[in-house]
Amino acid sequence: LMIHSRVIDLIVRRKNPNLLPLACSAELPKPHLGEPRDLKALRMQPAQEDVLTMSQTLDKLLVRDTVQLELIPEKKGLFLKHVEYQVTSQRYKISVYRRYSDFDVFHEVLLQRFAYRVVPALPPKRMLKGGREFIEGRRRALGRFINLVARHPFFSEDELVRTFLTFSGSDVQTKLRDTSKKTGDEFMTNRLATQAKEYLPADIQAQFSASRELIRNIHNSFQKLRDRAEKMAERSKENATDLLMFGRELSTLGSDASPLPSLASSQSTWGTLRQSLKSLSVEFAVLSDKAAQQGRREEDDVVEKLNLFLDLLQSYRDLCERHEKGVLHEHQRALHKYGMMKRQMMSATVQPKEQASVEQLESRIVQQENAIQTMELRNYFSLFCLHQETQLIFIYLPITSHILGAFVNSQVQGHREMGAVWNELQPKLGCLFGVNNGVRPPA
Repeated sequence: LMIHSRVIDLIVRRKNPNLLPLACSAELPKPHLGEPRDLKALRMQPAQEDVLTMSQTLDKLLVRDTVQLELIPEKKGLFLKHVEYQVTSQRYKISVYRRYSDFDVFHEVLLQRFAYRVVPALPPKRMLKGGREFIEGRRRALGRFINLVARHPFFSEDELVRTFLTFSGSDVQTKLRDTSKKTGDEFMTNRLATQAKEYLPADIQAQFSASRELIRNIHNSFQKLRDRAEKMAERSKENATDLLMFGRELSTLGSDASPLPSLASSQSTWGTLRQSLKSLSVEFAVLSDKAAQQGRREEDDVVEKLNLFLDLLQSYRDLCERHEKGVLHEHQRALHKYGMMKRQMMSATVQPKEQASVEQLESRIVQQENAIQTMELRNYFSLFCLHQETQLIFIYLPITSHILGAFVNSQVQGHREMGAVWNELQPKLGCLFGVNNGVRPPA
């Protein structure tokens, strides 16, 4: 009876946990489960945070901010003295003015603060070739740099980025350096820096190697795509020039007022043809303008998006090199130095030396052990960040669809506009030169 009552009690209490147990079950021993308030507190504890995984999408990154960069040249006399940029952040709804040297300092302090993250490189500082072409290319590169930074999951919330995009004082460089000194690098401020090892998977090195190889292949393919897109944009511009020159030659031919020789004047229609040719130059000028617009679309919508992603991929490769040549190299050098100190200490114990020198050596060994421990922590934190930045690359990969969409749209629009002008030109040729001119009537 007691066993039967206990079973009933367990079934009833499982369905109604707030009910009191049956009286007969009080006589049986029960396992200690703790007080109800303890169970409630245990139930309310949140699940462990997955700090290693970046819960982001490309759309979320793109809407973080869009920064416009416009060129504002300042002239001193007849020569261009320096270039200034108007930087407008959509997020902060403000415009500030920056020179290249401001970008240079910003890049420097950003790299100091986020040495373990993908910090895009700046374009060349000095002019290599082509004055206006170089200045425009550098403006585009600076625009890509600041947009990648402003959309980065960690950079975008940092005081350095906010200062660069909003500070309107007279000396932004000093402000940036002061801000950098106050905050320090990410290892000193990130709450997970000293616990990074605990969150890393056991096969982190294998994952890193595989991801690095894949991203290297993606980088190489995108470089080839960019090179082809650049050639297509260049061909569109060359086509615009050729069409314009073609029309000008027709105009020159039609403007020739040289008298016809007597042998050809009786039956020749050249006089009428000349007037027709001259009028066609306007049509070819329109075609030239449409081809030039096509080249600009291909450059702005396709090549520029490819360059943005390539800048990110290159910064990832730079980060991998910094990890290997920086943190790992310093760690190995510190271990080598520590080994030398230990050998000196062993030698000092064998051969009697002054007590002061032995104590000094012991102190140096302790300091070196602390330095090695810090470097090991930095090494794991570097791997932790590298794992996250690798995810960032894959988050950006869907930009491929944006690029292909822009490419197709530019071609559709370009061919439609050019086709409309050619279709308008076709019946005009029939009116100007007669029906037997080899031009097919519109379908």
